[in-house]
Amino acid sequence: MAVSYSHCLQSLRVTPRSRLFVSNVDCWRDNRIMKSYSPVSASSKKPQQDLSLEAKVETLLDSVKWDDKGLAVAIAQNVDTGAVLMQGFVNRDALATTISSQKATFYSRSRSKLWTKGETSLNFINIHDIFLDCDRDSIIYLGKPDGPTCHTGSETCYYSSVFDLLKNPQGEESNNLALTTLYSLESTISQRKAEVASPQNGKPSWTKRLLLDDKLLCSKIREEADELCRTHEENEDKSRTASEMADVLYHTMVLLSLKDVKMEEVLQVLRHRFSQSGIEEKKSRATQG
Repeated sequence: MAVSYSHCLQSLRVTPRSRLFVSNVDCWRDNRIMKSYSPVSASSKKPQQDLSLEAKVETLLDSVKWDDKGLAVAIAQNVDTGAVLMQGFVNRDALATTISSQKATFYSRSRSKLWTKGETSLNFINIHDIFLDCDRDSIIYLGKPDGPTCHTGSETCYYSSVFDLLKNPQGEESNNLALTTLYSLESTISQRKAEVASPQNGKPSWTKRLLLDDKLLCSKIREEADELCRTHEENEDKSRTASEMADVLYHTMVLLSLKDVKMEEVLQVLRHRFSQSGIEEKKSRATQG
């Protein structure tokens, strides 16, 4: 069955950096469209624009270095957190289906058929972009998951630390997610928050003090923000600016923890603002208020 790419996609090109780019931002980001769309059989009477698009997709698929079984590795990555969600294999049809449906689709080697992540669990990975590596033999699906990716219920399939296993070969898997620096900090703050209710032994950590004292926390956020601004006003060096920004991030993340707001939610808001000016965004806030 031929796959039609004309439902959402208006133009497709491959840049020198091997990025697969779809220009229709509204269609690319609208979950309602993404959830309602499925590949359809190509009509015998297609507009010239559709034929041109499909030709571009075929050219792109021809450029991938498929192995001797017609497969390539595909890695799904969270567009906001950067977390590696899962790894699978794709063939031409799987990649073409992912482009058209904007749902992460793979090829099952055991079942010899295509499968879309979430087709059973409904935990789809909604695709925002697709990248090819420099050798054109592996692929990244950059997307937003609807729920846990792993069949175990874990956020990602990567939760077994090799170093933890080496320290305790006979122990159970640590279930430590592969967190980047920002999310490791968020996890640590979350742990301190959970410990606040327990009896305190000795002097509390700085994080616990901030969690227990709203006035102290807010005063530190204002203080650190002012110091960050002064690195610019007083033309201080880059290392000083980075240090003050780290202080701002840390203290504001403590506040986010108290408000039960995840960094992922903040980054998602930022991503949605990419397509509008700051002036438009501020106007929309006034309308919502």
